[in-house]
Amino acid sequence: MNRGIAIVTAAVFAGSIALAACAQQMSNVKTYHAALSGSQEVPAVKTAGTGTADLKLDTSTKTLTWTVSYSGLSGAAVAAHIHGPNGPMGTNAGVMIPFANVGSSPFTGSATLTDAQIAALDAGTTYVNIHTAANKGGEIRGQIKAGM
Repeated sequence: MNRGIAIVTAAVFAGSIALAACAQQMSNVKTYHAALSGSQEVPAVKTAGTGTADLKLDTSTKTLTWTVSYSGLSGAAVAAHIHGPNGPMGTNAGVMIPFANVGSSPFTGSATLTDAQIAALDAGTTYVNIHTAANKGGEIRGQIKAGM
C-alpha cells in the first residue's frame, strides 16, 4: 500500500513540476498585434490593402517572432519593417527591424532585440508598415499594441 501511495505522490509531484515549467515559459512570452491599413500611413494612402501583424517576444531570450499577413495591395510587397523607436500614431520613424522574405503573404521571421527596442514595443511607439513600388513610403501601416 505504501508503495502505491509513493508512486501516486511521485506522479503528482512530477506533474506539478511540468505545469510549473509550462507556466514559467508562458510568463516569459509577451504578445503584440497590429492591424494595418492605408489610413494609418503618414500621409494616409488610399488603398484596398489591409494586413495584420502578430508578434511574440520571449523575454528570457529577447527573441521577437512575427507572422505578417496582407492582401489587396496595389502590387507586390517590396519591403516591410518595424519602425521606431519614436513612431507614435501619426508620426514617421526610421526602420528599427527589417523584415525579410516579404514577397508573399503570410511571412514570418525573428530577431533578437535590445532592451531599448523592447521598451519601444512596450511603449507603443513602434509600427509595422509594408511598402510597394507604387507606395514607396509605405502602403499600409499598423501601430503595434501590447497584449492583443
